[in-house]
Amino acid sequence: MLRLGKHEFGENEPVIMAIVNRTPDSFYDRGATFGDEPALARVEQAVSEGAAIIDIGGVKAGPGAEVTVAEEVRRTAGFVALVRRRFPDVVISVDTWRHEVGEAVCAAGADVLNDAWGGVDPQLAEVAARYGTGLVCTHAGGARPRTRPHRVAYENGEVMADILRVTLGLAERAVGLGVRPDGIMIDPGHDFGKSTRHSLDATRRLGEMTETGWPVLVSLSNKDFVGETLDKPVQERLTGTLATTAISAWLGAQVYRVHEVAETRQVLDMVGAIAGHRPPAVARRGLA
Repeated sequence: MLRLGKHEFGENEPVIMAIVNRTPDSFYDRGATFGDEPALARVEQAVSEGAAIIDIGGVKAGPGAEVTVAEEVRRTAGFVALVRRRFPDVVISVDTWRHEVGEAVCAAGADVLNDAWGGVDPQLAEVAARYGTGLVCTHAGGARPRTRPHRVAYENGEVMADILRVTLGLAERAVGLGVRPDGIMIDPGHDFGKSTRHSLDATRRLGEMTETGWPVLVSLSNKDFVGETLDKPVQERLTGTLATTAISAWLGAQVYRVHEVAETRQVLDMVGAIAGHRPPAVARRGLA
C-alpha cells in the first residue's frame, strides 16, 4: 500500500504524477507554467485528465542560470500553498534536493518530497520524517545536481546493481530516520548519471526493482534517452515515451511522472486491462 496525502493507492493501481514547472527555462515547456495562472490552469487540466499527484519544480534539472535556495523557495512554496487551497484533495509533490526548500514547501502543505538527485542533501530525508511526508529515493549515479553525465561507467556494466544498491540504501536510511515506509518510492533515475544505453537497460530490468516490494516511480517523459533512441527532438518524443511507459507498467512500476497526462492514462488503463487488473470501460462486442 502506498499512502500519500489523503490517498491510499493499491498495489496494482497506477498513479500519474503531473509535472508543473515553476521555471522560466525548463527543457520541455520553456517556461509556459512559470506564472501562477498558467500553472494553476495546468494543475486543473492535469487533475481533470487523471493525475493524482502534482509535482512542482522550481529548478530545471539541467545546467543553466544559478537558482539560489531563496529563489527556489519563492518559486515553489507560495504556489504549493495556493494549490493546497484550490485543490485540497490532490497530492502535492515538490521536486527538490535541498532540505531548506523541503522545509518551506512542507510547511506550505506539500505531501511528497521528490529527491531526484539521490540524497545529495541527506537532511532532506530528515525533513520528510519530521513532517510525515512521502519521499522519492532516486538513483542519480553519484552525479551532482544540475550536471550532465560524462563518460559514466558502472562496475561490470551493471547499472541495475548500482540502482538497487543506492535506492534501497536510501529507502532503508529514510525508514531509520522515521520516514513512513508506506510513503517511500524508489526511482531508477532515467538519464540521471546515465547514458542512453544505461537508461534502456534500467527499463529492461525494471522488474528487479518492483520485486523489492517498494513502489517504483519512473520519470520517463520526453527524456534524452527516448530522443537518442529514436533520434527525435524534445517535441517529438511522445510515442517513444508512451512505449516506454507501457513496458514499465507491464514490469510493475506504479507511479509515472509525466507531461502528457491524458495519453499516459490511456496507456496505463490499457496495460492494466491486459494484465487483468481492471475491466474494459465498455464491453459490448460479441454480446449483442
